[in-house]
Amino acid sequence: MRDLKHFTEKCKKHESCRSHQANSMKLTLFGRLSIAEQLKEGYRLGIRKHNEEVRQNRHILSRIMDCVKYCGAFELRGHDESQNSDNPGMFCLVDAVASLDSALKEHLQGATVFKETSKTVQNELLDCMLSVVREQIIREVQSSDFLSIQADETTDMSAQTQLALVLRYINGANVEERFFEFIPLQSATAETIAVALKERLAAILPGEQRRKLICQAYDGASVLRGATSGVQKRIQEDYPNAHYVHCYAHQLHLIMQQVTSHMVKVKNFFSDLGGFAAFFSISSKRAAVLDETVAHRLPTASDVKWNFSSRAVHTVFERRDVLIECFGRIRASGGFDDKTSQEAGGHIRLLEDPEFNFFLQLFHRIMPHVDILYANLQKTNIDLVHINRCIQQFQEDIHDIRGSINATALEQSRGSEQPRKRRAMKEDELGRIAVEVCDTIVGHTRERFSFKAHLIGATLLQGPQFERYVTVFPEVALATTLKAYPMLNGSKLKTELSLIYGTEEFRSCRGAVDLFQLFLDNNLSEVFSETQTLLKIVITTPMTTAETERCFSTLKRVQTFLRNTMTQERLNALAMLSLEKRLVMDMTDFNQRVIEKFANLKERRAAFLYKQWACSVNTL
Repeated sequence: MRDLKHFTEKCKKHESCRSHQANSMKLTLFGRLSIAEQLKEGYRLGIRKHNEEVRQNRHILSRIMDCVKYCGAFELRGHDESQNSDNPGMFCLVDAVASLDSALKEHLQGATVFKETSKTVQNELLDCMLSVVREQIIREVQSSDFLSIQADETTDMSAQTQLALVLRYINGANVEERFFEFIPLQSATAETIAVALKERLAAILPGEQRRKLICQAYDGASVLRGATSGVQKRIQEDYPNAHYVHCYAHQLHLIMQQVTSHMVKVKNFFSDLGGFAAFFSISSKRAAVLDETVAHRLPTASDVKWNFSSRAVHTVFERRDVLIECFGRIRASGGFDDKTSQEAGGHIRLLEDPEFNFFLQLFHRIMPHVDILYANLQKTNIDLVHINRCIQQFQEDIHDIRGSINATALEQSRGSEQPRKRRAMKEDELGRIAVEVCDTIVGHTRERFSFKAHLIGATLLQGPQFERYVTVFPEVALATTLKAYPMLNGSKLKTELSLIYGTEEFRSCRGAVDLFQLFLDNNLSEVFSETQTLLKIVITTPMTTAETERCFSTLKRVQTFLRNTMTQERLNALAMLSLEKRLVMDMTDFNQRVIEKFANLKERRAAFLYKQWACSVNTL
């Protein structure tokens, strides 16, 4: 526009032309195509793409977890995770599953960030799975009324000491024994074990929930030593209701071996004794000579001390002469290698050694009394008088053995070719050790069975006794139970028990679990509230008496698991997946919970967290 003189006239003329009106229309319509709307659509597509990637990553992770759970449940663990290994560990199943899952197969072929073969990913995934199961166990424990702990000191072939912790509680209508953790220990002292247990219990039972711990059961000698400084005493300082009991999973003859093994000579004796079974178990050719000569197999030895049996003492003692003959035949045959001949010669010298034979005879005399005591305590029809009588009789028998020790030492040393003075010193030393063995066993027995109220409380709930209790109410048993468990209302409990004893329907119950289940099935929990509380206490306590309804000991399953995995990495997670496989399978949201924990563990290059659409035009 150059003619400014006629500008107004020209503008009016231009406004009426077609091109101006068309451009004005386009300008007006241009504002309706919002830039914010275009950005929002792009943002939505980005989220959709990200979430699809997350869905695929989670699917792949879930498949890997299924493989881990399967291998853990059936204890399919490899030992060499190198690329060219024939047994590459529990993640080898992933390759087989990939052939049936195209998404997993594509991921394994092209993944550069999230690889299941990465040891870091494997360990983090196992840690998350372990954490989820533990959280579930803690949730169940905190919703239950009472808790018992069983802690056993275990040692593997490399002499590494660990503590296996098992929790026992009632979850709904079921009695649960859950493996919780292997706790590494720097030393197997009472202080070390107590500190480790208190740390775990603080996380399981915080604050006011401490009152729920009603029982503690241990194996091994170090946890008991000292009436004022043992583990059970230290735990009871913080958990006053936690009575120490002898657990049915702990064999008495094994415990007696352990309580005396703090003496070097006794420890060496049991170590040498286990060598006999080990010698024959590693070779079928050796075992054939044993079968032919002795006609009796020795109890199988194991590197896990729980498996040692008193049968080994009796077998070697009773067949000592034929065992010497068997080892002699192995040395004389010429058909064995030099190492076998050397070991056979060593066993012959051991069987002829006066010191070894002294301890062999000593424990051959002690172990039958231990077995008798254990058998008596396994009876269901027991009372306080019976228990005290059995324990007193056992202590008297050990005192009798103690009194005859000098004669035993003299008899064992007669065949020795040592000078008289040195032989006399040897007799005195062996006699002193034997006296200490007997005193230790008696003191240990007194302490282990000092609390017997849980056994007495169980007699109040035995169906076959109800008819007799109608005539003669068990006043003494009730008083003993109320003293041990002050949380019970004595007068109400007595009224409820009197009613139960006089009702025919309850007499068919075989034990506490049957009666507890009857209460649940017939909605009697509120009617017999105090009796139900007593039932929960009795069921939660791992007693020494035999009950057909008692669940299979988790400690025994731990024992089986430990035979070849004590030194393996990831022990806690692998043990949990194996021992608590039923719990893992019952958790319908297990994979989802593990994935959420794994995704939030730290900042990851692979996407595992979904994004939500929460954007609007105004915010843009």
